[in-house]
Amino acid sequence: MNYRHAYHAGNHADVLKHVVLARVIEHLKQKDAPFRIYDAHGGIGSYDLEGVEAGKTLEWREGVGRLFSMDGAPLALAQEADALIAPWRDCVAAVNEGGALKRYPGSPEIARLLARPQDRLRFNELHPADFKTLRARYAGDKRAAISDLDALVFVKSQLPPPERRGLVLIDPPYEKTDEAERALAMLTEGLKRFATGVFLLWFPVTGDGLDRRIKDAVRAMEANHLWTILNVRKPKPDGGLAGSGVIVVNPPWKLGRDLEILMPALAERLSQGAPFFEIKNAAP
Repeated sequence: MNYRHAYHAGNHADVLKHVVLARVIEHLKQKDAPFRIYDAHGGIGSYDLEGVEAGKTLEWREGVGRLFSMDGAPLALAQEADALIAPWRDCVAAVNEGGALKRYPGSPEIARLLARPQDRLRFNELHPADFKTLRARYAGDKRAAISDLDALVFVKSQLPPPERRGLVLIDPPYEKTDEAERALAMLTEGLKRFATGVFLLWFPVTGDGLDRRIKDAVRAMEANHLWTILNVRKPKPDGGLAGSGVIVVNPPWKLGRDLEILMPALAERLSQGAPFFEIKNAAP
């Protein structure tokens, strides 16, 4: 409950998570049929990069700050990668209408900006103050409903969607010792209720083996999935956040190709000395 994403918004882990999220949403939009986006750990939706929290860590400078100049101009990647990252870039630009890079969109805001009128949004946040901020931010969007449930309860209660198409984002802060197990439980319970849904599970790489345990657990579920990892420096115990990864269960069939183009470009741009990336497909 003491974790506040405002200190970390826009860092290299956010860039990876949100670029993948945006790509998945764009693939879902290829069909006219509506879908739902579920965010189990919504935060406050949008973050002030000039605020006290972001100013204490300045993590965003090594993330979104490597892809935009301070005046808001995009810093281009290679042509194919730049085209694939465009939906995420558009979301960042949309929350910085004055041009200068001052705000960063969280996953609810990315979902809101990329979803169509026929799609539906379900955002959840347990932290009392953040829930109030999230609810106020999206009170005027008729597509959105906001809840303050335990994330596991949220996933169990919401699925399956009436549209039978949807995306579920699971990205806890992993501060508590049982959060990895709870995140995996959310994925397990979600798949029981919505076996054809697309699930995104984010995890940190901190040198303690957590990423390996999560990948092994998802592999044991025997579900169709892929994962991608981006380390900006070499992980070591007690060395902080060296990288992060995203597991996508039931991935859109062209997502793997997208990542093969994107990941080398992101690794090069976000490098802090020893970049490493990995993409793996795992059929059941």
